[in-house]
Amino acid sequence: MRRRGPIRRPFRRAGPQRVPPELRRANELMDAGHHAQAAVAFEQIARRADARRGPRAPHFHLRAGRAYIFAGDTQKGMPHLKQGLAAIAAKKHWEPLQNFGQRAVDELSELGYQTESDEIAAYLAEKLPTGTASPAKARSRPTLPTHCPGCGAPLRTDEVEWIDQKTAECIYCDSPVRGEN
Repeated sequence: MRRRGPIRRPFRRAGPQRVPPELRRANELMDAGHHAQAAVAFEQIARRADARRGPRAPHFHLRAGRAYIFAGDTQKGMPHLKQGLAAIAAKKHWEPLQNFGQRAVDELSELGYQTESDEIAAYLAEKLPTGTASPAKARSRPTLPTHCPGCGAPLRTDEVEWIDQKTAECIYCDSPVRGEN
């Protein structure tokens, strides 16, 4: 019987992943302040990701929700925010749930949507395990570019997936992004 070698992890590309043009366009619309158009684009991306059970679907729903809310349409935005947060909670990813949820609470409050802000805060209180507090900034992370070079999405150190000490992965397109100290 022939002995097999060790199991190897799939190779990660060093450069940006192939990014769908509609994702780059949605991010460009959002950055340009065309929130209503960006919301529709993110919603379409989220629906396609849902259909194929893509792991990034919750993030696209969160982007769609934010875009609708920035466009002044909380009726369409809140269901997307809730769907994105619920998908993250279902996976029991508590730190991202806390980070994305608290950001939604803060932004809704800043925009004057106090009822909606309170609704998300209540959802977080219900879903997060007892004793879950805002994550401490225990580790010093490198400074990331403000936007992903692959898809153009905004990058936040507390919302990306860290590959190693200096490299993060964009949560929208999986492109590796190198940070600087």
